[in-house]
Amino acid sequence: MKIAFVLLGLIFIVIGVICIYDARLLTKKLFSFQDINEGTKTLKIFGFIISILGLGIIFVYLPGALEMLKTMN
Repeated sequence: MKIAFVLLGLIFIVIGVICIYDARLLTKKLFSFQDINEGTKTLKIFGFIISILGLGIIFVYLPGALEMLKTMN
């Protein structure tokens, strides 16, 4: 179960980084805002929050998952 949470955290981090890096492109493609700068800023904030959430999950569950993997050998 801990490994699943670590993988979920990694997925959150990847989604957050993609949102931050491609914010302007995603805003143009997905939303019909008149002000693209405001949509870009919102998407970057969303990506940052999702990345921090993923890092928190990994920080909590990674040591336990590594211990579980060590005992499997």
